[in-house]
Amino acid sequence: MALDIRWIISEIKDQYLGDENPRPWIIGFSGGKDSTMLLQVVWLALLQIPIELRTRRIFVVCNDTLVENPKIAQFIHRTLDAIQTEAARQGLPLTVHQTTPKLEDTFWVNLLGKGYPAPNNSFRWCTDRLKINPTTEFIKSTISEVGEAIILLGTRSDESSSRARSIQKSKIHINGERLQKHVLPNAFVFAPIKEVLTEELWPYLLQVNPPWGGTHRNLITLYNNATGGDCPLVLDKTTPSCGNSRFGCWVCTVVKKDKSMDALIDNGEEWMEPLADFRDMLQDNRNNREWRQKWGRNENEEDEDEERWGPYIPQKRAEMLQILLEAQREVQKTETDLVIINYQELVAIQVTWHRDSIFNYSVAEIYNKVYGTDLDRSDFNNQEVFEKEILKEICDNQQDFDLINELLEIQKSRYILVNNYGLHHDIENHLENHTRLNKQ
Repeated sequence: MALDIRWIISEIKDQYLGDENPRPWIIGFSGGKDSTMLLQVVWLALLQIPIELRTRRIFVVCNDTLVENPKIAQFIHRTLDAIQTEAARQGLPLTVHQTTPKLEDTFWVNLLGKGYPAPNNSFRWCTDRLKINPTTEFIKSTISEVGEAIILLGTRSDESSSRARSIQKSKIHINGERLQKHVLPNAFVFAPIKEVLTEELWPYLLQVNPPWGGTHRNLITLYNNATGGDCPLVLDKTTPSCGNSRFGCWVCTVVKKDKSMDALIDNGEEWMEPLADFRDMLQDNRNNREWRQKWGRNENEEDEDEERWGPYIPQKRAEMLQILLEAQREVQKTETDLVIINYQELVAIQVTWHRDSIFNYSVAEIYNKVYGTDLDRSDFNNQEVFEKEILKEICDNQQDFDLINELLEIQKSRYILVNNYGLHHDIENHLENHTRLNKQ
């Protein structure tokens, strides 16, 4: 039976025009086959609606974890630019929005700064911080403006039996609408392509070009090269994680092997090999006892427990940062504009080390070693250098200067990360450690 795209478009038009509530639509777009088809049919439906009736706002939301597979991320960014440009040109009430994690929640600040172990099924700390929270905040802010919102997702019953049961269970009808309840209050889900089969979806994308221009050839090539599917927009923990899909975070250690990255490398993207090596290193050493502290982040060495698997020790955090920067330098020989870890994250890592009373390692020194640069902390704050010279003059000895300087760094770290929670505890911890070491 051939796909009846006209019926899907009719359903979308009816929902758009028949809903008296002016609540906006939020389209979850990941750049994969399902969300691409969803956006395409919504776009075609809008073109069939008179321009004076296109009054409902539509937000196309794409979450960037900042550690997406680089090849996929490049493709998605180009696609989003085309979508935004063409939507404006064609007079559609559609705008593109990218969500990203807060600086203190990024993968590198947590892994290299705080020393969080690489994620696994029992401690998958990344999903909330990188995916759920940024998108949820966008939805909440949208709802707060107008009271309600409808989220359009490219979920399909054909994808899995569990997803099919979930769709059917949550389906409700309100005044003839085709909505599902959402975990967020005053939010509903509309899944226009839920009945589309995979064997119907691909022929459709092959035959019908995207209304924002170009063709779907690049998308199809990506799927062929990575031999898999896309990463869904993760809204809650019932949504399959990227660890179970083909396109996702290149650092993902929830799965044993990243088949998509390996396949892309085998299909000509050899420049990604340093990234695959780094990811494998994380996987191989996650439970390496020598890499982990025997006390938690909010504890000190006096709380050491042989049974405790705490964060990575400072030495390994610094070593991993160096290996990551070396991998970045290597891939930039081919992909000159690719940034694996950005400047803000490097600053936040140093800030976090200071907050954790780690003063033996310098991000600037590690960066200089890898890139042959001559960065110095004074390059960023000359006033700070002046103040430290005054501090040296009034301190009786180097030990007092070091202690006061370290306490100031801990306080500054809280301000930079816009998070004063726990500052008193951090300072007390550092003073206790300082006193204990001086007694030894």
